[in-house]
Amino acid sequence: MANQNTTSIRTIYLYFKKALSGEEHDYTAGSIRKAVFLLAIPMILEMCMESVFAVVDIFFVGRIGKDAVAAVALTESVLALVYSLAIGLSMAGSAMVARRIGEKNREEASRTAVQAILIALGMTTVISLAGSAFSKDILRWMGGSGEVVETGSVYTRIIFGSSIVIMMLFLVNGIFRGAGNASVAMWSLWIANGFNILLCPVLIHFYGLRGAAIATSIGRGTGVCFQLYHLLNGNSAIRLVRRYFKPDWQIIRNMLRVAWTGTVQFLIGSASWIVMARIIAHFGSEAIAGYQVAIRILIFFLLPAWGMSNAAATLVGQNLGAGQPSRAEESVWTAARYNAAFMIFVSLLFLFASGPIVQFMNPEQGVERIAVETLRIVSMGYIFYGVGMVLINAFNGAGDTRTPTIINLFCFWAFQIPVAYSISIPLGLGPQGVFYAIVTAETAITITAFILFRKGKWKKVKI
Repeated sequence: MANQNTTSIRTIYLYFKKALSGEEHDYTAGSIRKAVFLLAIPMILEMCMESVFAVVDIFFVGRIGKDAVAAVALTESVLALVYSLAIGLSMAGSAMVARRIGEKNREEASRTAVQAILIALGMTTVISLAGSAFSKDILRWMGGSGEVVETGSVYTRIIFGSSIVIMMLFLVNGIFRGAGNASVAMWSLWIANGFNILLCPVLIHFYGLRGAAIATSIGRGTGVCFQLYHLLNGNSAIRLVRRYFKPDWQIIRNMLRVAWTGTVQFLIGSASWIVMARIIAHFGSEAIAGYQVAIRILIFFLLPAWGMSNAAATLVGQNLGAGQPSRAEESVWTAARYNAAFMIFVSLLFLFASGPIVQFMNPEQGVERIAVETLRIVSMGYIFYGVGMVLINAFNGAGDTRTPTIINLFCFWAFQIPVAYSISIPLGLGPQGVFYAIVTAETAITITAFILFRKGKWKKVKI
């Protein structure tokens, strides 16, 4: 028995080492459990680092004061629109690259990646100019008080002005994930976060809230430099070659066709979160700060589960490209089971330890009360979130971004927002109404995705 346990531990260690090494693997053959493991480990660690960005900022900014926290929270709520564009394009790039890799066509995969980068450069030019010019208006529109606008406009201006690094970090990591090289994507975020963690307290000490924005931008920029190094050195399955930078309108059209519904999908979700933040703003800066502290903590634990769902998306894309739809489906159910087990653990953690977790992030009594309520209520549906995000990302990995878009439109806008507003303000339940609406809507998304996934139309999508 002892020998068997030793062998199992050694096997897990070897898989873990392989997963982080950046070594290339064929995910269209062999053990599905091994494939999920090798892809999921770096993707989970990558998503942990993405969540650290949000947690680090709110942790250090919380020491400045609640107006600073509110300014960061409101900026991040609107910045979710930029994230949606980045994720939508990343989703398209990842799905198309995965198909080409599954077809064993590396040259076309590299050409596709370069066309995605050209699209991203055009998008971020507009976003940077608009966000920088209207930073104060953004905070006012989100319901920020005069103090929040004056305190936070510089933060908003810098963050939007550096949106190119946000877009590139998401996009290029999506490209690496689609190619099956999740290790590079992971290390880029570890490096980015390392710089952010080191710079944030130092620059906040000298420059206040402005320093937090500068630290975050430098951190992300460093991660992008690491990505570009691996794309240029010729050792990756995806390579940047000069001739690929000539616009290929056929690839661009195909990518935009997948990306625009993917972007709308996340815009629908992100815009609904903006509206939810606006509803919370009705109850004052304390409620905004408490809600946003809780959301950062929730995201910290959700993003590892998102990493598992990204592994499922890559496996779906590559196996469909290799003409193996049954293997693609089996990969999704394997990832969903692992995610459900993880989310049960997180739900229990929030049920019994939400107080100490929130106190570590922000010790203000009023903020803590709201944050603890948020964690305990929203985590009631965590097992549904874990399974649902795997199913939704499986559609996206197949290039079927339309189905999740329709699901999000109905569940967020036709259901979540009206319910949240009605029970929070007219019926007087307060912020708790928003929290209960979130649980119900996310559960509905999972049930709907499960039914549609079982029908199997996603297996026939061509990209």
